[in-house]
Amino acid sequence: MIYFLTSSPSVCMDGPINPANGFLDRLRAFLGDRPLHALFVTTYPDDIPWSEHCSGCMRQAFEDVGFRFASYVLLDRRTAPQVRKLLKQCDFLILGGGHLPSQNTFLHELGMPKLIKKFKGVVMGISAGTMNSARMAYALPEESGEPGDEDFARLRPGLGLTEWRILPHYYHYKDLLVDGLRMYDDIAIPDSRKLNIPFFFFPDGTYLLGENGTETIHGEFLMLKDGVVRRVAEDGQQTRLPLA
Repeated sequence: MIYFLTSSPSVCMDGPINPANGFLDRLRAFLGDRPLHALFVTTYPDDIPWSEHCSGCMRQAFEDVGFRFASYVLLDRRTAPQVRKLLKQCDFLILGGGHLPSQNTFLHELGMPKLIKKFKGVVMGISAGTMNSARMAYALPEESGEPGDEDFARLRPGLGLTEWRILPHYYHYKDLLVDGLRMYDDIAIPDSRKLNIPFFFFPDGTYLLGENGTETIHGEFLMLKDGVVRRVAEDGQQTRLPLA
């Protein structure tokens, strides 16, 4: 299995594919020029219009840069009973973005943590899809009521593709407020101390590539560990994991 864990593969929301840090070139190298069988996993399986919009925008963005699809299926509540069959014929699995807990619940309803272990194609995570790719995913509170909810689980079993926890959209999220709290300074940084786990902050355009048991981050990123944030790499750089 090959996996690309992105903050976002697009230049902007619903925009064209971002070629930064060699993303498009590397994705083409693994997917080839054959017509692809793609499967887009939604975050909100019961919100059909939203799911179809996100899935359709991503398909169009890839077609605009020359990718071709023999099939492109939206995995939502309607197609969930066919998940095993769809995965067997899929060679490009896209984990959509959105609300991490909502997608996490759907992934477990599908049995995806077990099913994905046998997947032999290319996985691409987008935002929440990237965050849920961790063995234990960190759910950053992002909706009103979540920061103060004692029952809101910050750590949830994920897909197990990687041990690393990625927080996406760094420059967009770092100044956002939820219930009057800064998402990074007042929530994520204290959580890194309390949970004793490191996080990576990814700007859009940065991605983690997993290949043959090795993981490399392509592009700019920062590391949050023990409540301290440090810049590890700049745009255009490649960083092999684990860090020295």
